Amino acid sequence: MRTLFLSHPRYRDHLAPPNHPEQPERIAAIEQRLEGEAFQHLIRDLARPVTDEEIQRVHPAAYVDHIRIQAPHDGLMSISNDTILSNGTYEAARLAAGAACLAVDEVMTGLVDNAFSAARPPGHHASARHAMGFCFFNHAAVAARHAQAAHGAERVAIVDFDVHHGNGTQNIFQADATVFYASIHQAQLFPGTGEASETGAAGNILNVPLNAGANGAVALAAFNDRILPAVAAFRPDLLVLSAGFDAHFRDPLADLNFVEGDYAVLTRALMEVADRVCGGRIVSLLEGGYDIDALGLSAAAHVSALMGH
Repeated sequence: MRTLFLSHPRYRDHLAPPNHPEQPERIAAIEQRLEGEAFQHLIRDLARPVTDEEIQRVHPAAYVDHIRIQAPHDGLMSISNDTILSNGTYEAARLAAGAACLAVDEVMTGLVDNAFSAARPPGHHASARHAMGFCFFNHAAVAARHAQAAHGAERVAIVDFDVHHGNGTQNIFQADATVFYASIHQAQLFPGTGEASETGAAGNILNVPLNAGANGAVALAAFNDRILPAVAAFRPDLLVLSAGFDAHFRDPLADLNFVEGDYAVLTRALMEVADRVCGGRIVSLLEGGYDIDALGLSAAAHVSALMGH
């Protein structure tokens, strides 16, 4: 498999307080795990900034400007208790959204089979006009809209396996029948959304909450019973993954019991469905994962599976 890996040094310029979970070391941990011999055939490139046209398909210009203007010249500024702006945040967020579009370009034109973007800040809690939960721009939403506008995709499916529900993504697409959003996450965890009863105005939302303590076997059963058949029935032209690795048992922000190998199993299951319905086209975008060692190991397992290992 031809797998593209995207990152950028400027992601480290998005700063947070010392006790904040979303730290620059997250990207370094992933990059270090992908330096081994098993990843020698990984195609590597740098992210590019998102264009105004690309980001404004999801986020109004006034909101984008608001984030730019609010970013402090020095020090840190809180948008909320957990969502922090530094001088480098705006550029990092534009690079993260641009990486999503670049990944879509490479996959949709057949230059690569699939792609993984290791970017920060994450995105799936950001709605069109509101930053929250460490997120400023919704990269999965930007990717979906880019696939539709630039590559003629009629339908895009987004599968979110971050331990937290992607409320921003659901909010953006809740009445859009051309985008299917499925999320598997820990029940009754931040941000407090993602009940199974939330199905969207177009019936295009599928939420599968897991009880605290659930492990990878429980998640795989839910994938096989609920999520994978729904993706197959939707028949997307592209599958976008909101790839959070914070369901790992070592993660400090949740209470699920995944191990790194579970992410490889789930990835292969998603690849099998993508092979059947959309020519294997997958764009995977980093979301959460806040234990540094667990994040590196889990992301490496995910990328290894994308590469066909």
